[in-house]
Amino acid sequence: MKNFISILIGIFFLFLTSCAGNKDKIDIIEEEDIELQMIDAYRDGLQALVEGDVLFAAKKFNEAELVYPQSDWAPRSALMSAYSYYVQDYYGDSIYELKRFLKTYPKDKRLDYAYFLLGMCYYEQIIDEKKDLGPILKAQDNFNYIIKNYPDTDFALDAKFKLDLIDDVLASKEMYIAKHYMKKKKWIPAVNRFKNVVTDYDTTAYVEEALFRLVEIYYTLGLTEESKKYAKVLGYNYLSSKWYKESYRIFNKKYESPMEKIERKKSNFVIRKFKSIFN
Repeated sequence: MKNFISILIGIFFLFLTSCAGNKDKIDIIEEEDIELQMIDAYRDGLQALVEGDVLFAAKKFNEAELVYPQSDWAPRSALMSAYSYYVQDYYGDSIYELKRFLKTYPKDKRLDYAYFLLGMCYYEQIIDEKKDLGPILKAQDNFNYIIKNYPDTDFALDAKFKLDLIDDVLASKEMYIAKHYMKKKKWIPAVNRFKNVVTDYDTTAYVEEALFRLVEIYYTLGLTEESKKYAKVLGYNYLSSKWYKESYRIFNKKYESPMEKIERKKSNFVIRKFKSIFN
């Protein structure tokens, strides 16, 4: 009887071992099948991207990610989906995918690229100084984040360049608003806007005109000494600027630059010669 029970126990354990071995084989086969599905989906996405069908490409990259989410290729697929939308200006969809990527894969090694691409999605939506500031400021935030957290990358170098261009746009917007206030004779808000350009965007091309406008406004308000102060700053930093030459006319309406004097003399000479021919 004991021998019979021992035999049954042995058969039972043999059956369990056999089932376990078969289960491992099944798991391996299923995993390989899933991986093949992921590879096929990713390959289809790449092919569609090359052919310009970005919507289908994004769909296939999303599919590759969902089929095998524990794979190292899942975060790469998510990024490729975002990139597919970006290349054809579907910025809203690309932003959605990038934010999802950052939330789902917070430790991925490609975070620097994700933040850069997110910044570019906002940057590409910058139209001109008259439009909404939202995309400009969001692009600025992402590029600053890259410079701070990934300073030694190529993305940081490009981000610095993009920030200079953003400063130009922001300075241009300040100038646009300030001139609007000038037309309405709202001198104080106009002064504040021009001062913003001088203090916050002093590396842009707009600072020269901003200084001149401050000279102009203060002179109009009868604050001559304040006007002269900004004229001196303009002359000290931008002596050859046309705006510095224009500031002379604020204080002397009859002022002529050396080139204007030469041109006037030439014009007078031509007129005298013309008259002498017919006299």
